[in-house]
Amino acid sequence: MNLHTGLRKMGAFLVSVATLFAITPLTAQADTAKTVLKLAGSSSFDTFNPFNATMASTTDLLNLGYDSLVESAAKDNADSPGLAKSWKVSSDKLTWTYTMQKGVKWSDGQPVTSEDAVWTYRAVMDHSDLQTAFGSNVETIKSVKAPDSSTVQITTKEPQAVNPGTAIWILPKHIWSKVNAATYANDSDVVGTGPYLLKKYDKKSGVELDANPHFWRGKVGFDKLLYIPYKNADASVQALKSGEVDYVSGLTPAQYNLLKDDKTITTYAANDRRYYSMAINPGAKDAKGDDMGDGNAVLHDQRVRQAIVMSINNAMLIDKAFGGYGQKATGEIPAVYPLYHWNADTSDLKLAYNPTKAKKLLDEAGLTMGSDGYRTDKSGKPLTLRLLVGAEYPSWIQMATYIKPWLKAVGLNVKVITEAYSQVSDASTVGKYDMYFTGWGIGPDPDWQMSINRCSSRPNADGSGAISESNWCDPAFDTLYDQQHTELDQAKRSAQIRKMQQMIYGAAINDVITYQQSLVAYRKDAVTGFTAQPENGGTYTAQNGYWGLLAAHPPVSSKSEASHGAIPVAAWAAAAVVVVAVIGAGVFHSMRKRRNEDEEE
Repeated sequence: MNLHTGLRKMGAFLVSVATLFAITPLTAQADTAKTVLKLAGSSSFDTFNPFNATMASTTDLLNLGYDSLVESAAKDNADSPGLAKSWKVSSDKLTWTYTMQKGVKWSDGQPVTSEDAVWTYRAVMDHSDLQTAFGSNVETIKSVKAPDSSTVQITTKEPQAVNPGTAIWILPKHIWSKVNAATYANDSDVVGTGPYLLKKYDKKSGVELDANPHFWRGKVGFDKLLYIPYKNADASVQALKSGEVDYVSGLTPAQYNLLKDDKTITTYAANDRRYYSMAINPGAKDAKGDDMGDGNAVLHDQRVRQAIVMSINNAMLIDKAFGGYGQKATGEIPAVYPLYHWNADTSDLKLAYNPTKAKKLLDEAGLTMGSDGYRTDKSGKPLTLRLLVGAEYPSWIQMATYIKPWLKAVGLNVKVITEAYSQVSDASTVGKYDMYFTGWGIGPDPDWQMSINRCSSRPNADGSGAISESNWCDPAFDTLYDQQHTELDQAKRSAQIRKMQQMIYGAAINDVITYQQSLVAYRKDAVTGFTAQPENGGTYTAQNGYWGLLAAHPPVSSKSEASHGAIPVAAWAAAAVVVVAVIGAGVFHSMRKRRNEDEEE
C-alpha cells in the first residue's frame, strides 16, 4: 500500500470514528495543499474596474490578471508578444494587423478570440465613461475589427509611433458585455488571462488572488497570493521578521538598512520606473474651461510656482527623506528609460535650488513680506498655502518637515495636511489643493504620460472623464505632443519628448524630486526566483507586466513535502497516527491554537 492510498483509507476511518464520538475531523487534504505567497499590501484602492483604475496600488494588482495584445519585455521593456504572437503594419503606417496566440483560454475555460480584443477597444472608443484609464490610447484609432477569430486589425487616423496594441488590457467579452462596464466592481472571482486573478477583496483582510488554472504561459510558482494590509510600515516589517508575511515593498531607508543585517531576509534596492514629485496647482479648470477646485490664486503666476521649486533642495531630500536611495531627477521620464530620459546638464536646470532668486521672483510677483516674516497676497491678505501629504508614505511625511521651513525662509506660510492618499488623490482630481506630493509609474513609451498634460486631458467638473496630471494647459505643448505622436524617426521623437519634459519643468507645475529606488525585502525561506524588469537592477513588482511574480516560487522544489504555506504530507500522516493512538486508548483531548493577528487590520 503506498502512502497516499494509506492516508485516504486512514482518513475514511478517522471520519467514521469522529462521527461516532462527535469529533470535528481535520479538513485539509495533503494532495491539495496550497502554496501561498503573502505580501504586505495597500489598504487604499480606487477601483478594480480596469477601465477606471488609476492608482498604482490597484493597477499593479490588475496587471497580474490581464494581458495586452503586445507586452513589455522583462529584459528591456521592448515590445514583445502578448495575446498577439505577432504583428505587422501596412506600408502607409495606418493599419496594424495582429495574429492571436493559439489555444489561449480565459481563466473560466472559455477561449480567447479576436472578438474579445475588438470589444475591449470599441468599449473604450465608444463610451466616455470608460475612458479614464485608456481614453488617450484610442484617440487616434479610426476602427478596430476582427477579420477572423485569430486576427485583429486596428486602423489609425494617421501614422503613429506608438504600437496601438500596447497599454490596453484585453477583457473577456462574454463577461463584460453582460454588465454595466462603467460601474462593474470586478472585485471577486475575476476572469482574465494573467497568471493570478483577484478572488476576493476585503478592506480589513486584504486581497486574495488565485493562480490561473488556464494560464497560457504555463504553471506559475504559487497557488495563491495574499496582499495583507498593515496599520503602518513598521507593522509590516515586524510581520516579515516573524514570518506572518513573506514580501514587503516600500520600505523606508531606516527599515531597509536594519533588515540588511537579518540573515533570514534578502534585501534589494531596485531602480524604479516611478518618479516622486510635488505638484503645484496652476489654476485648475474643468473640461469646459470653467474654474475648478479651490487652489490659491497666487499660484496662477508662473513666477510664484518657480520660486517655490527654487526654494526646495531636491538633493537634500533624496539624502534625508530617502536615505540616499534615489536617483537625481530632471524630467518626468526616469533613467531606466534612456531612450526618452532628459539627462539634463546643470546649466539646463534653471529652477535648481536658489532661495535668493526665489525671493526675488516672489517680490516681482507682488507678494509683499510682512513684519511677521510671511508674505501677503497682492491685496495685502495673509497668504497660506496647503501641502497635502499621503499618510501611507513615510518619506513624503519627512519631506514635508524640510519643505515647510524652506518655504518659510522665503516668506511663504505652509500648512501641512496629512491624510489618506486616497483622499489626497480625490482632492487633486478636482483641483482642491495648492501643493501635494504625488508619484507616477511610467510606462516604456512616454506617449500616455505626456498626453495627460494636454489641454484636452482636463476632467469634468466632478472629476470624471479624462485624467490630467497637473491640470495644466499650454497649446504649444499640445502641438509638440501631436508631432511626437506621429514621428517615426526615433531620434527626432526622443528629442521632442525631452523638449516636452523641459516645458513641464519650466512651467513649475510638477517638481520631480527623485526617481526613487524601490526598497524591498523578502524571506529566504518563503520565496525566490524573481525576474527584474529591466534585467539590470530593475524592479521585482510594480512592473510593466507580471514577470517578477510570474517567475517567483518557493525555495524548495516539492510542494508536496515542504512548500511554504502548505502542510506537508508527513505532518498529516503523523497527526493521523497520533489520533488513532489516542482513540485506541479511549482518551479524547482537543487543542486548537489561533494565530496572533493583532498586527493585522
